[in-house]
Amino acid sequence: MRILHTSDWHLGRSFHGLSLHDITEDLLAELIETVKEEEIDVLLVSGDVYDQAQPRTETVSLLSKTLEELGELGVRVVLSSGNHDSAIRLGFAAQLLARSGVYLATSPQNFTEPVLLEKDGVRVSVYALPYLEPRARAAEFGVAASHAAVLGYATEQVRADLHKRTVDASIVMAHCFVSGAANSDSERDINVGGIETVGAEVFEGFDYAALGHLHGRQKVTETVRYSGSLLAYSFSEENHRKGGWILEVDSSGVRSVTEHSWKTGLHLKTLRGKLSDLVTEPAYERFRDSICRIYLTDPVRPLGALEKLRERFSTVAELYFEPERSERAENKNYSERLKEAKSPLEVSRDFYEHVRGAALTEKESDFIEGVVDRARADEVSA
Repeated sequence: MRILHTSDWHLGRSFHGLSLHDITEDLLAELIETVKEEEIDVLLVSGDVYDQAQPRTETVSLLSKTLEELGELGVRVVLSSGNHDSAIRLGFAAQLLARSGVYLATSPQNFTEPVLLEKDGVRVSVYALPYLEPRARAAEFGVAASHAAVLGYATEQVRADLHKRTVDASIVMAHCFVSGAANSDSERDINVGGIETVGAEVFEGFDYAALGHLHGRQKVTETVRYSGSLLAYSFSEENHRKGGWILEVDSSGVRSVTEHSWKTGLHLKTLRGKLSDLVTEPAYERFRDSICRIYLTDPVRPLGALEKLRERFSTVAELYFEPERSERAENKNYSERLKEAKSPLEVSRDFYEHVRGAALTEKESDFIEGVVDRARADEVSA
């Protein structure tokens, strides 16, 4: 049995005001082709199917179309709700869809009931845990209002059910932040001061933990992995290779786990330099069609910078002004330099370097020195 682990589709999401509907549609078409080429039997989506609790009509239609095409291929699909999803809306008609091989795990009441899969005599139990909000479930479960306590209780119940069954492999799906894993800037925060992280040991006893929530594909342990998001949703994901994990399962259990990367994706690029170089240097031409985050290092903020940059680069999503700091400014912080300042000129110079990141020019120094001298003269004559 071949299983594709994905998560965090975030259907309906935008990037700095840019609609991602078309590129998401292209990527899901690639996913369908991957399912065909890799002979995938089961597709897992570990939470955050939608980006919003109330998705737009075109977004719901895109998911419906994708599930229909997967169904025509005979692929069984297991989707669990994440912290972005409305469990009620995503779980609509769950029992009806299950008859067609689409299993929606959104209810906190029946998470101990696995999706039982079988092919060529190989039996797999998939326990798809929906996102369990601690404040909503702690009292019901009789545990502390933390992700570790709530998820620990849930996996305990699931293990109890697993021990009653005879299967070749067990998979648990969850949407959480495992301690030690790397996050990015685009996940909706469910972590506050480390309290909301969970240890990987909570998934002991399962052959594989198919996790969602963190957007970078990564291996926490051999059996605990994040597939990452379909697309990059922040510049912190600029160097991510998006994709998923393909599991090969036989009568001995999970025989292998290999990564699979998408060809479709957003081309994000962070550029840093002076405006004149960015708009004229041939080396930057290859980023014309990228979605750019730009840091200008000019000593003085250039006028009309955004307009000029947009003539060169089709999409400038973020623009920052960070002038190159002088060697002196790099070596000591502002408070240290202020303590050492012995004259009004030095105080003025240090303040200027702290704010602008560059040293005073000779002309500027002369001007400030003149102002200080006149102030002293006025004070003496007063």
